[in-house]
Amino acid sequence: MFDVIVAGGGPTGMMLASELRLHDVPVLVLEKETEPTKVIRALGMHVRSAEIMDQRGLLERFIENGGKKHQIGGYFAGINKPWPERMDTAHSYVFGLAQSVIDRLLSEHAVELGAEVRRGTELVGFSQDKQGVTVELTDGTQLRTRYLVGCDGGRSTVRKLLGVDFPGEPASMEWLLGEMQLTAPQDEVATMVAEVRKTQHWYGVWPIGDGSYRVIVPAETVAEDRTVPPSLDEIKRQLNVFGGSDFGVHSPRWLSRFGDATRLADRYRVDRVLLAGDAAHVHPPIGGQGLNLGVQDAFNLGWKLAAQIRGWAPEGLLDSYYDERHPVAAGVLDNVRAQAELMSFKPGPQALRRLMTELMDFDEVNRLLIERVTAISVRYDFGDGHPLLGRRLKDIALKRGRLYELMHAGRGLLIDQTGRLSVTGWTDRVAHVVDVSEELDAPAVLLRPDGHVAWAGEDQADLVSHLSQWFGMAS
Repeated sequence: MFDVIVAGGGPTGMMLASELRLHDVPVLVLEKETEPTKVIRALGMHVRSAEIMDQRGLLERFIENGGKKHQIGGYFAGINKPWPERMDTAHSYVFGLAQSVIDRLLSEHAVELGAEVRRGTELVGFSQDKQGVTVELTDGTQLRTRYLVGCDGGRSTVRKLLGVDFPGEPASMEWLLGEMQLTAPQDEVATMVAEVRKTQHWYGVWPIGDGSYRVIVPAETVAEDRTVPPSLDEIKRQLNVFGGSDFGVHSPRWLSRFGDATRLADRYRVDRVLLAGDAAHVHPPIGGQGLNLGVQDAFNLGWKLAAQIRGWAPEGLLDSYYDERHPVAAGVLDNVRAQAELMSFKPGPQALRRLMTELMDFDEVNRLLIERVTAISVRYDFGDGHPLLGRRLKDIALKRGRLYELMHAGRGLLIDQTGRLSVTGWTDRVAHVVDVSEELDAPAVLLRPDGHVAWAGEDQADLVSHLSQWFGMAS
């Protein structure tokens, strides 16, 4: 009997498992692949995900494993503008790191915290009742769990078996992707790619070191089964179609394909079964938001599900996962759709692209768009109140250190600049730190485990009310 079974061992599933283990929740991760995938779809993390890793003490580990900080523009529809100024974060950069490394580090972290991971094991069925969920595996084995979370990707078995609608637009276009060697000289490749990209944004051949290149090219048609990778001959043919040369590509490390389907689940929870990451939403990889959106889902869900299992969750806390994350995903899908239109070479979209390019010369516009892509503009609806309410708090400098250094354990946190407040009755769930910061424009703030501001003020009675709202009854 497990408290939680997570179907899917990608970044979303491993992040969720880690968050649950911070609260001593027994968790099993089921991953159908016997070995970590070699396919590298994502090439890094945006600001909010870097903040999340720092909040859990993982960022230095990512840096030690090759993570690089880049302040480069072009993340909105490929419109190349400088990295915005005055972003509301202490992590104002794109964190470059291959998804394969991100996957490995998150998996190692989950296992270190005590999560059990079973590879080569796939969920094929489940049934639920008032006490829990019975999960059936490919070998006929049945497992029992209190909750099941589908983090099993865009073709989610959990979502399909759950009967959750997945409305949106099916794939109308497809692209081929891979890493391989070339025989053509690098300067020749660069010249030809620059010319083709004047009329085709979804075409690219870029060096990635050790003589290898990352190749992306439009497919001839949408495949019936995108789980089947393309052949090298197919990539050669399409490179010739769009650029007049296949550059002598050979020796692929891996090949894959992806489409432009855009869908959003209409529910994230049915009783004891929940969805997160690509199982709940899919979209084209414009702006590099997919991995980040899934990790942030897990960060929102983990402590709430742990609270439900541990018995201290106030009414409605677990349902707030959908209330908060579904609108965020809808916003991402909208900005991806908008970017896709701006990347079209039809006359109308090109006119809009020229206009948007001019508008992004204004720092405020450039910053607004990139803050949406990087997810630091997310504000959950906690009602009226202090301007910080509902927003995540950046890593502010305190007199005795940094804010994010205090958040590694995944508990709530009261930053008290007055020294007059108390969390008595909630000390098992909320840490109380009396300290001051020139960057905090509030007498005190109550942070949820995911770093979002649940309360700001200085009145003890008001604080107690919000402690009860987010952390349940006092013990």
